[in-house]
Amino acid sequence: MSATTNGRRVVLRATNLTKDLPLGKVVVHAVRGVDLEIFDNEMVGIVGPSGSGKSTLLGLIGGLDSPTTGRIEIDGVDITNMSEGRLTEVRNEKIGFVFQFFNLIPTLTALENVALPIQFAQHPRFHPEKRARELLELLGLADRMNHRPMELSGGQQQRVAIARALANNPPLLLADEPTGNLDSEASKVVIQALRDVRRETGTTVILVTHDHALASQMGRVLELVDGQIIKGETV
Repeated sequence: MSATTNGRRVVLRATNLTKDLPLGKVVVHAVRGVDLEIFDNEMVGIVGPSGSGKSTLLGLIGGLDSPTTGRIEIDGVDITNMSEGRLTEVRNEKIGFVFQFFNLIPTLTALENVALPIQFAQHPRFHPEKRARELLELLGLADRMNHRPMELSGGQQQRVAIARALANNPPLLLADEPTGNLDSEASKVVIQALRDVRRETGTTVILVTHDHALASQMGRVLELVDGQIIKGETV
């Protein structure tokens, strides 16, 4: 059952999170004692320079890696010591991922790419094609549904990737440098798409970036330096 703080549903709770990475004969403390509470329907930007631990932290939050110490709860579910099989289910149901490189399957159309996560869901909540059509329409891609990735611009591919991340209606969407591979105009469209998604679906969005101007477009900004959150502010 989801936790609440001051009446708000907690979608992500991380407690004393650390991640140590061996590098030759030394150990890099990539994430150091991070505590986080992120709520339903928030947009949060995590900003920091290269090597600050942003992507490592996002990987821990998303269950793609295990912390050295600490605890992670997603929508009330403790994923810290979960088996890989169960973790795969939770990721598919509760977490959507958007990366810098779109990771679309080149032989599938936009519609087929978006429908795929529903087909792999343990307990599907949607009809795959119907849900995929709804999401692509929401993201302004109604006329691109039957196009394959190579027939789409970079910005369009990223919006397909966002639609795919939302296929199973997860409470949490994680975006790792989602505009890093796009020009400024396409970047604006993608950020607006994330805003539209939050408004229309209520999904919580966490965006990791090195770009302070981009992070400032989120509702709350957290600054990460040397694996620690040094500042957090509401924009």
